[in-house]
Amino acid sequence: MALRPEKTALILIDVQSAFVERERAGERRNNPGALDNMVRLLEAFRARGLAVFHVRHASTEAHSLLRPERPGFQPIEAVRERAGEPVFVKNVNSAFIGTGLEEGLRRDDARTLVLAGITTNHCVETTARMAGNLGFDTRLVEDACYTFDRIGHGGQRETAEAIHAMTLSNLDGEFATIETTNSVLAALNASAAA
Repeated sequence: MALRPEKTALILIDVQSAFVERERAGERRNNPGALDNMVRLLEAFRARGLAVFHVRHASTEAHSLLRPERPGFQPIEAVRERAGEPVFVKNVNSAFIGTGLEEGLRRDDARTLVLAGITTNHCVETTARMAGNLGFDTRLVEDACYTFDRIGHGGQRETAEAIHAMTLSNLDGEFATIETTNSVLAALNASAAA
């Protein structure tokens, strides 16, 4: 993986307390180290002064944990934005619809987007698909996002691991390149050494 850091932005998607609440309520997820990896990416981008964009979901559904007036809307503290890091609030799955995200990225001349967040098969996937369609070099960090078990279309239980893997398969090579936290950090280090 090669990166031009000055043309690269990290986008953290929906890293919000509602998902911690879901885990505490007994829902099962994959990638137990995903939040730690999000923090590693965030720290690396911040240390190099690179662009960081935060996205939050403000649900319009009456009983959603992600409604803006509920505690679940708040970011997970470990990845809370700092002064100067833009926060875009969306009401649908894509971070590009109804927000100024694309304009912000174009203004910063970002060409490569490094995506991480929650959940892999919903807002992360939708944002990755749109980023690819908008012409961005989209890199989805597989170990810095996660999802939950769910009941599938036919009534069978689908594991978070299977859902996550299928999402990556659907995106890879068409909408995004699948990366790991280590591959992104290695690329940042290599570009600094060049």
